[in-house]
Amino acid sequence: MSQPVPPPGNPFADGAAPQPYPMAPPPAPTRDNLALGLLAGLGAAVVGALVLGGIMRAMAEEDGSYTQLGILALGVGALVGFALAKVGGSNPVLPFAGVPIALFGVFAGQLFGYALMASWWAELDGRALPVSEIFTAHFSDLFTAWKEELGAMDLLFFGIAGYEGYVLTKKLSA
Repeated sequence: MSQPVPPPGNPFADGAAPQPYPMAPPPAPTRDNLALGLLAGLGAAVVGALVLGGIMRAMAEEDGSYTQLGILALGVGALVGFALAKVGGSNPVLPFAGVPIALFGVFAGQLFGYALMASWWAELDGRALPVSEIFTAHFSDLFTAWKEELGAMDLLFFGIAGYEGYVLTKKLSA
């Protein structure tokens, strides 16, 4: 068993030029699509709102009480930030757009959750009150109920969502 040995001598002694290194591949194109990023962020806010409202309804009790989880607001903000950054790219406007879009997602989610709970509670009383009717014919009542239930924890949830919408967009778009 012998070890392979390099050939003796200098391979460039005959005047042969060394082979050049292959060219580096071009850099990946930068993503910078503001309109598509904003659409993706709004879509993520709607999905997050539906999930937040559904979980609010799932945690409601028959006696009229309910529980809100702050992690859901964080999830909505993170979902919006992720969508903005990955679809929209590195546009410097997107992190700032993430704040109101994430706030919209939490606000719409809470309204949807209240509408689902009101519909369920009406059904328990033997009345039919579809969610679509709550959003169309009784929206002012829904908004009034939301304002009356708004507390310090809700404001904290909004702050968390806005913060996540900004920070996550900024970090992931770099």
